[in-house]
Amino acid sequence: MPLPALAVVESWQLAVNEHDLEQLVALTAHDVEIIGPRGGGRGHDVLRQWLARAGFTAVPLRWFCGNEGVVVVEQVGRWFQPQSMGASERIIASKFTVRAGRVTRFERFDDLEDALAAAALTDDDEIIHRPRAGTES
Repeated sequence: MPLPALAVVESWQLAVNEHDLEQLVALTAHDVEIIGPRGGGRGHDVLRQWLARAGFTAVPLRWFCGNEGVVVVEQVGRWFQPQSMGASERIIASKFTVRAGRVTRFERFDDLEDALAAAALTDDDEIIHRPRAGTES
């Protein structure tokens, strides 16, 4: 039985933060669509390239869930670029679509309002109390 969308997204973000490519691919559809400020692409190869290039990690701040596997996460995004020896950090939001226990679409937004609008969600869809990964509900 597939995991609920929120659990999939939480596990997906953990895999990104740990740079666990095997787990990330296992949680992602083969034809995943990845959209960011520099454009987009599809598939596991694009996902692998993004993870290797971006030096991205995220600390979740707020979670929002809608119907049909849509999840929005407000987060502190951090990028580390070894080639430029630089790091940056800012609050961003990501919109996920989950189908059959896998992320089918990941889209990054510069702010929460735009992500919520794209997902047709509101503050009323925020998950205030949720079980943490590895705990019973």
